[in-house]
Amino acid sequence: MEEKQTLPVLNAEELRVLGVLMEKSKTTPEYYPMTINALTAACNQKTSRKPVVNYDEQTVVLTLDGLKRKGLISTATGGSSRSIKYKHNFAIVFPVLPQEVAVLCLLMLRGAQTPGEINTNSGRLYEFESLDDVQDVLERLSDPELPYVIQLPKRAGQKEVRYVHLLGGVPDLQAEEEYEALGASRSAVALETRLAKVEEELAELKAAFDKLMAELS
Repeated sequence: MEEKQTLPVLNAEELRVLGVLMEKSKTTPEYYPMTINALTAACNQKTSRKPVVNYDEQTVVLTLDGLKRKGLISTATGGSSRSIKYKHNFAIVFPVLPQEVAVLCLLMLRGAQTPGEINTNSGRLYEFESLDDVQDVLERLSDPELPYVIQLPKRAGQKEVRYVHLLGGVPDLQAEEEYEALGASRSAVALETRLAKVEEELAELKAAFDKLMAELS
């Protein structure tokens, strides 16, 4: 009897490194497979990442070792380069199509996404023809036989459902909500701070203008 395939449970560092390899294999194939240096820089990107991290090379090396033991990456050497380079084996280990790899990659690097966000953000990874195509992929990835993603419960006032991957295990939905709420709270505080600064600068400009007008009159 054939043993049923199961997903690995990856930690945050493994998800980031694997996700980056999946991403860069499509977006910058000329620099793929990737060196440790390039991989570290890509993990620490400020854009298209949630959360933003600051890994050192040692962290990336140890993470690659873990992924290699799980069979999810392999090494390669190219041309005259003496540097060891790394590539992912996800689509070899698991029966996934390129569009499915693209969706999983986005969820690994950006966190929970709506179908609309996946459609918008996937352009360089895979060009979906329509939102229905995205939905079809999400449904295949949600197959109970081997689910790669799960749909999050809708929150009050939310129009679109969001999806998360299961490569790190079943997500803690309460922690997810608290994280989102904390992010919203921080954004609100940052906005209030910026507005207060703008108001202060406007007041200073008005005072300077009034002083200038008084001197001219």
